[in-house]
Amino acid sequence: MAAKNSTSSSGKTPALQSNGFAYSREHFQQLIEDTLGLAGKLGATDAAAEVSEGMGLSVSVRKGKLENVERNRDKTIGVTVYVGQRRGNASTSDFSPQALEQTVRAAYDIARYTAEDPAAGLPDAEDLALGRAAKRDLDLFHPWAIDAEGAAELARRCEDAALVVDKRITNSEGAGVSAQQSHFFAGNTRGFRGGYASSRHSLSVSPIAGRGNDMQRDFWYTSERDARDMARPEAVGRYAAERALSRLKSRKIATCEVPVLFESTLAAGLLGAYVQATSGGALYRKATFLLDSLGKPVFPKHIDIIEDPHILKGKGSAPFDDEGVLTRKRRVVKAGVTQSYFLSSYSARKLGMKTTGHAGGSQNLVMQSKLTAPKDNLKAMLKKLGTGLFVTELMGQGVNYVTGDYSRGAAGYWVENGVIQFPVHEITIAGHLGEMFQQIVAIGADAYTYGSKTVGSVLIEKMKIAGH
Repeated sequence: MAAKNSTSSSGKTPALQSNGFAYSREHFQQLIEDTLGLAGKLGATDAAAEVSEGMGLSVSVRKGKLENVERNRDKTIGVTVYVGQRRGNASTSDFSPQALEQTVRAAYDIARYTAEDPAAGLPDAEDLALGRAAKRDLDLFHPWAIDAEGAAELARRCEDAALVVDKRITNSEGAGVSAQQSHFFAGNTRGFRGGYASSRHSLSVSPIAGRGNDMQRDFWYTSERDARDMARPEAVGRYAAERALSRLKSRKIATCEVPVLFESTLAAGLLGAYVQATSGGALYRKATFLLDSLGKPVFPKHIDIIEDPHILKGKGSAPFDDEGVLTRKRRVVKAGVTQSYFLSSYSARKLGMKTTGHAGGSQNLVMQSKLTAPKDNLKAMLKKLGTGLFVTELMGQGVNYVTGDYSRGAAGYWVENGVIQFPVHEITIAGHLGEMFQQIVAIGADAYTYGSKTVGSVLIEKMKIAGH
């Protein structure tokens, strides 16, 4: 993305703050007050606004040579206006008074000519994060003072570490470093005011092993809010190379029905599927196989899912959701039974329920089993698998959340008597998500956090494997 120049409301480029942002929090607060004030003057019965600024650096290298340097700087202000139960929304990247006025008027005009929606409206005041709750500091902002040269050097170190592991590492798809930071401020006419800065940084590499017809690639990465918490570039490179090497001489297997162990990095996808199926939008549209699952067993009794939005430095942490609703720690699934859905104010009203503070998605989910022992590492989980498939890569988007049907291209390893025998590729694994959830027999102690979801490797009693 080409660098965008931010301009102040006077039209001039503002001086950068010490944290690298072009705008101060105070400036953002004033823009929100101005925007809400304009909406009120036009005759809006309610309004909400959010202003944000983001900036970052992304650098990639391949075979030691610099490939790409991208700098991004963008900003936007969005306003939602309500005229009764009619809703209008508009946004702009121009913060001048004239542009703000035009944007608010556009949102107001859209609202005037939109059909009434009984579920439309701001969150109820008692659900909002007000006062101290909105200011809760979750330690999410750790700017990384790295320049393009320093980022390229880190990427090279990572790629070099991968290339020297073994002479069978013959090529690389490159390594990359990304340093991103942003801040926002939001408010509405029911008293909510809140905002914070956050950061996310990453380092990744993708080495290729083998030659000719037997070439395999794999990758690894590290991503944290604080760059100091990331894994060392050499460790990331070595592990990525080992993963690629272990896939050489992959074979196909015959079609069968066997137990399947999902590597912890992929198990988060199963947790994500559960979130999708119990989210408000899918529920009120009746586009989910888990319709009316509240209070019903979806998983075996040994499974719990816990959500904690207030983990310091957590990738899914937030003191409030995208609407300003207070977030709370909760047990989503208890002893296999669904305790709560993932609802915004709108989807909650459509369902005749209360918001759960999930406009914008889930926050720091952990899926765990009461049967998991501290010694249940990957080796122990392979023993529990016995004879079956250990899946380390999934391809395609073959998940139907309406019916629950699940079919994905896969690669991994064939396991016999708890020991990996050989790598496997060009297969498809298939099942039904409802049955897969019920057939989770174990979760490993090898917990891995992917985005905002944490879970160990997951063993499913049986799935269909389509081979040759």
